[in-house]
Amino acid sequence: MKTNSFTYKLTPQQQEAAYTLLKSASYLPEKVPHTRIAVSLPDCRINLYNSGKLLVQGKAAREWITFTLETEILHEARLGYEDLHDPEAIQPHMGIDESGKGDFFGPLVIASAYVNEELVDKLREMGVRDSKKISSDNVALNLARDIRKLLGDRCAMITIGPRSYNRMYSKIRNVNKMLAWGHARAIENLLEKVPDCPRALSDKFGPTHQIERALMEKGQKIQLDQRTKAESDPAVAAASILARAGFIYALKQMGKAHHFEAPKGASEKVRREAEKLVADKGPGILLDVAKCHFQTTDKVLAEVGYSRKDLPRPD
Repeated sequence: MKTNSFTYKLTPQQQEAAYTLLKSASYLPEKVPHTRIAVSLPDCRINLYNSGKLLVQGKAAREWITFTLETEILHEARLGYEDLHDPEAIQPHMGIDESGKGDFFGPLVIASAYVNEELVDKLREMGVRDSKKISSDNVALNLARDIRKLLGDRCAMITIGPRSYNRMYSKIRNVNKMLAWGHARAIENLLEKVPDCPRALSDKFGPTHQIERALMEKGQKIQLDQRTKAESDPAVAAASILARAGFIYALKQMGKAHHFEAPKGASEKVRREAEKLVADKGPGILLDVAKCHFQTTDKVLAEVGYSRKDLPRPD
């Protein structure tokens, strides 16, 4: 299903131009929280947020973007011309992304996804985009199901559960090096299925050589690229959704196994749940459910009357 929702980050000058345009009588004013201005047209809703983000949604969104936004505000044709701006996006390659790195509870999940021109077209028709722009867990899970169905064995996933994560961190003591190891494994595993893949792309989280050093014989022959905001690439976007869905599923299963709610992130709610869990089962439970190098661990333990010395060593 082709997406009818589009997001643009406008410059200050573009924001002013958009605000002036949207104030005209052609648009019906709407009330939307945190917006500088929100309007609608038949089958199209347009929100300019205080952050400078412009959100365009609806069946007529593409038409408004093509004939109004691009011509009067952006002064650049983008929609439908993605391949001209990034021709490598449709060439055979794999994308790698992770989920769970910033979450106290749950595993670290790294996924890889292979694409070519035909697969990119189908992913775009499905509305595949960076998982961080997907607010609903159910949407991410359903999209991941569709992506797996489309790609078949042209994707791979590495899940590092909390106990394995804590054991690795106690030896490596560097999250970026652990990420590099996970990315390298995701690349190697996908190369087993698509051995002729020429290039791998991931978001830049550290020096490229960290991944290169972790690659084995097959992976050392592949061109490895890292760049900021790599999630705009269709292969990386697909991998980000697969990784997020894998994380969501693992988090739910972990919660069921230990009979507690496992929220995402590292918020106050996360701390409260962790405190109840430690009070009930002792500090050692954190090794099985959480990333214990987080400062959240110290706060949770202190609140329940323990300290880090009471935490067993990862075996």
